[in-house]
Amino acid sequence: MKFTDVETFVVGNPPPGYGGKYFVFVKLSTDTGATGWGEVYSPPFGPDTVDALVADVFDRRVKGTDPFRIEERTRLLYSLGFTQRPDVTLGGIISAFDMASWDIVGKETNRNVTDLLGGLVRDRVRGYTYIYPAPGADESVYVDPTLAAERAVEYVEAGHTAIKFDPAGPYRAVGPRQPSMNELDRSEAFVRQIREAVGTRADLLFGTHGQFTPSGAIRLAQRLEPWSPLWFEEPCPPDIPEAMAEVARHTSIPVATGERLTSIVEFQRLLRNGSASILQPNLARAGGITAGKKIAAIAETFGAQVAPHLYCGPIAGAANLAVAATIPNFLVLEGIEQWGGFHAGILTNPVQWVDGYVMPFTEPGLGTEVDEAVARANPWTGDGLHLSVTTDVEDWPG
Repeated sequence: MKFTDVETFVVGNPPPGYGGKYFVFVKLSTDTGATGWGEVYSPPFGPDTVDALVADVFDRRVKGTDPFRIEERTRLLYSLGFTQRPDVTLGGIISAFDMASWDIVGKETNRNVTDLLGGLVRDRVRGYTYIYPAPGADESVYVDPTLAAERAVEYVEAGHTAIKFDPAGPYRAVGPRQPSMNELDRSEAFVRQIREAVGTRADLLFGTHGQFTPSGAIRLAQRLEPWSPLWFEEPCPPDIPEAMAEVARHTSIPVATGERLTSIVEFQRLLRNGSASILQPNLARAGGITAGKKIAAIAETFGAQVAPHLYCGPIAGAANLAVAATIPNFLVLEGIEQWGGFHAGILTNPVQWVDGYVMPFTEPGLGTEVDEAVARANPWTGDGLHLSVTTDVEDWPG
């Protein structure tokens, strides 16, 4: 069996667009007719460029290789151009090829990927979601703590046991910075009012997306500590793990990070520096299922936990789910609400969410595939990127 073809699908994510503007799915085919699916997370290039990059990497190092030789192929891809170092763009492509390879191996052996990874550690996987606006509502829930608390109650009553929010300000290209008094007050109000609304029925997950200096993050953490969030996410920029370690030493809130990292090396560095005790790899960027298992194993030796990140499409979600279900040091799995809407419609076999938990797939391979008819009916036609930042350096007035 050899790989013969690759096809990239850049699928527009219809309103409300939770999970990003579009998803980048990759389909690998073999000379026996077997196919496998993977996903690239948030590449920093336009879709046409990503399509060309995927094709180039495939032609150089994937075409003609055996789908079962995953480890060897990963090392060859990581060494393209003799770089042999973390690269978010190449990392996303490696991740997609890795997922698709595992998908094919599972189908060829008639086993779900979880069986190939050592078997289930748990029969259901605890999930969490961001607080999103109610259907038909505007985006005030992102800046209004009272509305956020009301929405949090709705999520908890629906079955969610963990909810995340990010009220500190928009993503900015300029930084890191000190939080303004408005941001400090708003952040504290969010945590206080949501905790008062849901009590101990749900864990609170506080995100910042790497915006603050160490001292600024510590000031913010001190305002949040009385309400005991489960984690303080990415308090400093992702390329300064030493800064995050300083924050971790000065707060009782566990520090979580990892969505913007790629390769096992970057995650090992976090643990060695004491930067975080909760790792959040997005397996569509961090190296796929193979890297996910390795990251979890490294984390286990440091007494750290893994909470896979997801703000993209459900093929990455299926890969995250497979790893989460098979590692002993799993904490909680990110999803988009209850994995419904377009995230269900784009799959031949939707992810099952039941009372706050996600059910591992049992079918061969990843357990699901992209519905090609739906994908072709929803091509991305815009010129933006999956995610974007602002260049506004003034205090956010919200």
